[in-house]
Amino acid sequence: MVAGEEAAGRTLRRDPVAWIILLLIWFSCAWFGSWEFNPNNAVRMFATLSLVEDHDATIDEFAHLTIDKARFGDHYYSDKAPGMTVLGIPAVAIADAVSGQRARDFVPGFENPAFNRFLKIRIRLVAVTVCALLSALAAMLLYDLVRGVTGDAGAGAVAALSYGMGTTVWGWSTTIFGHAPVAALMVIATWAVWRGTGPQPRRTHAVVAGLALGWAVLIEHSALIAGLPVAGYALWRLRGLPRAQAGRTIGIAIAAGATALVVLVGYNLMAFGTVFRLGYSGVTDFAGMQEGLFGLTYPKPRVLFELIFGERRGMLWVAPILIVAPFGLAMLVRTPATKAIGWLAVAGAVVPFLINASYFYWDGGNATGPRHALPAAGFLCIGIGMFWAQATRWSRVAVGVLLAGSVVLNMAIASAEITAPADEPRALAVAVFAARFDPGYLRTVADEWLGFTPWQGLAIWAVVAGGLTVGLAWSMRRERMRWSLLQPG
Repeated sequence: MVAGEEAAGRTLRRDPVAWIILLLIWFSCAWFGSWEFNPNNAVRMFATLSLVEDHDATIDEFAHLTIDKARFGDHYYSDKAPGMTVLGIPAVAIADAVSGQRARDFVPGFENPAFNRFLKIRIRLVAVTVCALLSALAAMLLYDLVRGVTGDAGAGAVAALSYGMGTTVWGWSTTIFGHAPVAALMVIATWAVWRGTGPQPRRTHAVVAGLALGWAVLIEHSALIAGLPVAGYALWRLRGLPRAQAGRTIGIAIAAGATALVVLVGYNLMAFGTVFRLGYSGVTDFAGMQEGLFGLTYPKPRVLFELIFGERRGMLWVAPILIVAPFGLAMLVRTPATKAIGWLAVAGAVVPFLINASYFYWDGGNATGPRHALPAAGFLCIGIGMFWAQATRWSRVAVGVLLAGSVVLNMAIASAEITAPADEPRALAVAVFAARFDPGYLRTVADEWLGFTPWQGLAIWAVVAGGLTVGLAWSMRRERMRWSLLQPG
């Protein structure tokens, strides 16, 4: 048992710190938005609209509005894995029912304000109810995991805030791209494995782990590789159980994960009339997707360097708090009680970068930071939490400064530009700040829907987020006092 795991076994339902973290991250992600006609946003929504309104998966009437598409025969389809398209169905169905509007009521076009608003509402609803919610839930569970691993609730809170607000998880959660949901599902699966193989295991943990890993693959097929460290960690944690019990647990997880396979089969049959076809195989405008396995070949050292340190896409430019992560990961693997989860965190952080460095379109086109490597964020933040738990007072001050700077930086990214132009070498300085944030070209709920100016919208977020942060600090203080009273002696 790792340090503090037994004490951390108490339910999150009675932990105000966990709930404030959930609310703060969700509100921060939900308050900002992204451009609805970004091809990655748009093509997923076009497919969802077709599923909801026409009961098919063709996007012929919208094909001229996106460069991200697949063609089979005479019809166009989404070229993406169908996970986000399927998860968006409830929000779109509700929006259509409440508004009485359908896509067929409009002439689809960039220049049509009514269609623009129709599309924007539905994309925002999906982002708020799926992407933002999953990221907030992942941050909450990351708090619980790191608190349990380190025995330090403050370390858990720092890890959670670093994940949800100190990295581009925040910005990508304002979109309906698949990266933030997959990153969140990796954290959720890790938490479920850790809890489900700890002192108070439940079958529901195996269900959650299986669902999280299965649906991550349904959202982004590359998660089949990125999720291998979590699966390996689960097998390691189960090794000491009786064979029958371990077998039942694995069977439950596989059955839960197989629900995603059922959805994939159903989607493929509806869309293509065959199980053995993926949207990626029909991509129309990206020849590089034909290299290797849908654009994946082998990791290139130069690309790996750019993904970490490069000014154009480097992770450390958009999330400087992650500088701390390697030191914390080293502490985890050197400590016997935390060695297993330490190696999981190392593998979970490294594999997404290797996948990204193997991809023909490694830069992600229009993107702020390395979007394909985003699933590494949660594992890196486990290291941040461990470093905080072991740090001296002045080291914690330095981490606090780094975290504050990362939060401010990602507030600007989330509010102004998560999709920096592909040809801009100084993505952060020019595309985010000079072109968007400094002139006040922001996207907030208040200015897009409630009649406020963009700066007023940002100020409203700051007031609410500031109040929640004060509440978080106060709750943390009360939890520390409560914990000290429970200690023997």
